Amino acid sequence: MRRRIPVLFIAVLALGLAACGGGGTKKVPDNAVAVVGDVEISKPQFDQLMDQAKRSYKQQKREFPKAGTPEYVNLRNQAMKFLVQRAEFSQEAPDLDVKIDDKKVDERLAQIKKQYFQGDQKKYKQQLAQQHLSEEQVKADIRASLTSEEIFKAVTDDVKVSDADIEKYYNEHKDQYGQPESRDVRHILVKTKKQADDLYTQLVEGNANFAQLAKKYSIDPGSKNQGGKLTISKGQTVAPFDQTAFLLEKDKISHPVKTQYGYHIIQPISDVKQAKTTPLKDVKEAIRQQLLQEKKNDAMQKWLKDLEKDYEDDIAYQTGYAPPKTATTESTETAS
Repeated sequence: MRRRIPVLFIAVLALGLAACGGGGTKKVPDNAVAVVGDVEISKPQFDQLMDQAKRSYKQQKREFPKAGTPEYVNLRNQAMKFLVQRAEFSQEAPDLDVKIDDKKVDERLAQIKKQYFQGDQKKYKQQLAQQHLSEEQVKADIRASLTSEEIFKAVTDDVKVSDADIEKYYNEHKDQYGQPESRDVRHILVKTKKQADDLYTQLVEGNANFAQLAKKYSIDPGSKNQGGKLTISKGQTVAPFDQTAFLLEKDKISHPVKTQYGYHIIQPISDVKQAKTTPLKDVKEAIRQQLLQEKKNDAMQKWLKDLEKDYEDDIAYQTGYAPPKTATTESTETAS
């Protein structure tokens, strides 16, 4: 399902969750671009969606595709597919006990106003004017969005993830949960070897404090203000630094080490912490949520494909508005 964004800013390029078929023989009225089941999609609806796309392109300072170009045709197809699916959803909603009343629409609109306009009615109205939208159109979009969300919930309500599913995934992806060797170190990074040699001499002769020198001279913004302190993981830093940091004994100070960033003086301040794997119990719920979302998406895609087949012979398009047939539709027709 689409990410929840304010309907005022929907870009047509992001629309079109599923492909639609269409081989019906019903007559399409002159003022419509398609008939989907018992629902007519009017030309003004289609034109409004294309106009929104044009304004979106303009706001992004992008040139709107010229009529007849592949980009323009793709845009028209996306808009058509979106409107067809919205019509399908509105007719399927009752069978799934999905009903969006005016109260739910008003509540979502209030959320949008609060989130994007800080509850300022004047700013909201200004945005409507800029988008050339009426509040009725906004509410219609909200109703369609809520219907889509509720259908997703209804279709995926029975999807579950078992402990066995989680354990299987964990065992197959253990490398994702590994933590390499790590160590706490501090370092001073400077541009020249001469300066590095001078600082090294001060440190080994006991004439300076490592943290103070790091704060004063180091050019590493990530550790400078912490007196050069940082925690590194094996293999995560450049090779010369990595090798020196993990080979040195604790509290020993390295000779200047050259990398592409300059010259480092390194001092380990902890023992090497051994590599380990995060236990299943610590990642179990994260894996559950990941697998649950994947399974829900799969269930929804299957439902959408079935929906496409159900409406395959119940959609008719005005000449010039039919999107190309999908691979699913073509293979179905070939099989028959």
